[in-house]
Amino acid sequence: MEFTEIEIVLYGAEQLCPSCVNLPSSKETFEWLEAAISRKFPDQPYKMSYVDIYNPPLEEKKRDFAQKVIEEDLFYPVVVIKDEIVGEGNPRLKTIFAKLEKYGYQAV
Repeated sequence: MEFTEIEIVLYGAEQLCPSCVNLPSSKETFEWLEAAISRKFPDQPYKMSYVDIYNPPLEEKKRDFAQKVIEEDLFYPVVVIKDEIVGEGNPRLKTIFAKLEKYGYQAV
């Protein structure tokens, strides 16, 4: 099965969300997730992006979603793959891995 590189976007902020007091920061979650994906799916192309919800990039799609995280009080970090939320607050690797496998990634 042929697949194209998928972008995994993690929306977060410097400060922890009020409901996520004992959880790692968004940046720590980003680094942990990136390491876990590269171990599970080595040599398979993917792109990871971190978006600070309070200082989003100029790219309209990411800026709009960052605003949605704030307005809807989503638990961040929020992990998004192909416009679908696959993790919120304390994202679960099992859910994220299953979504990547759905798009053709093969675990080792």
